[in-house]
Amino acid sequence: MGSNVTLKQIAEVLGISAMTVSRALNNHNNVDERTRKRVVETARSMGYTPNHVAKSLVSQKTFTIGVIIPEISHVFFAQVISGIDDITFQQDYQLILTNSAETFEREKKALHTLRSKRVDGILVSCSETTGDFSHFQEVIDSGLPLVFFDRCIDGIGASTVSVNDRAASKRMTQHLIDHGYKRIACLHGPDVSIGKERLEGYLEALADNDFPVYESLMAESGYLEKGGYRAMEKLLQLPKDQWPDAIVAVNDPVAIGALECMKEHSISVPDEIAITGFSDDIRSRLLECPLTSVKQPAEEIGREAAKKLIKTIQNSDERPEKIELKTELMIRKSCGCNSN
Repeated sequence: MGSNVTLKQIAEVLGISAMTVSRALNNHNNVDERTRKRVVETARSMGYTPNHVAKSLVSQKTFTIGVIIPEISHVFFAQVISGIDDITFQQDYQLILTNSAETFEREKKALHTLRSKRVDGILVSCSETTGDFSHFQEVIDSGLPLVFFDRCIDGIGASTVSVNDRAASKRMTQHLIDHGYKRIACLHGPDVSIGKERLEGYLEALADNDFPVYESLMAESGYLEKGGYRAMEKLLQLPKDQWPDAIVAVNDPVAIGALECMKEHSISVPDEIAITGFSDDIRSRLLECPLTSVKQPAEEIGREAAKKLIKTIQNSDERPEKIELKTELMIRKSCGCNSN
């Protein structure tokens, strides 16, 4: 039958009302799960395709969700998008994906584009150069649902989905301290949420152990491999007796860039300098010296962000919420504490 299949035809096959079919396909909570399953299976077998044009005219919705990510090369964001897609596909929403390329101006333009497309809601991970939040505040004040994920902005009336970056970074730094490292450097990101929180976690661990803070061992790296390479080069310009014996990097791409720099300078990892990352990039376990990292549940972050956004779209009374997911230390050879 294909695309000409109607709700009435599905109802006739099942011996129920067209209204029940409609409710089941739109996930209304007044249809029991057994009936919903029968409706969905029958609709699929008959080749039913929802008429989004007619649906949008009735509901005043486009059944599209906009997503803004800060860059496309980081595997973490690909995994987040996969989690978002799992939920939006189930709920019959389509994604419009945009990339800010870590620039504030492109982020504002992406936001404007998505609003012009009349999306029903927006998911955002901020660029590293975002310092002014007024463009997001304008969206929130307009009533358009918006949820931040990973790189979030707190306190402006939107839900956030992330991990406890400060606690995870502190835990990783403490791990290095517990294994005897004394001069621990930090390759940190700009002052967006994850950069700020991970830097503060590092500093808290030093303070808790009465370690001095060496400004020379703190280098801003951004969030990409090239930034990690440049930040590592800066550390290696110090006199050799002032080099760090271990490094906490803001994320895995930065750590990978730093590893490349150390390899070019014939520095043995972890024997001369140990290093850790954050995010557990799929490449990290495959490196010549596998990278110790903080595992973030990327797909779960995407799923939870999408769930919260859809709840907010469907219920105007849904309250903003700060959702934090658990992390795990993945101990590998690069920190010198594991032979794997």
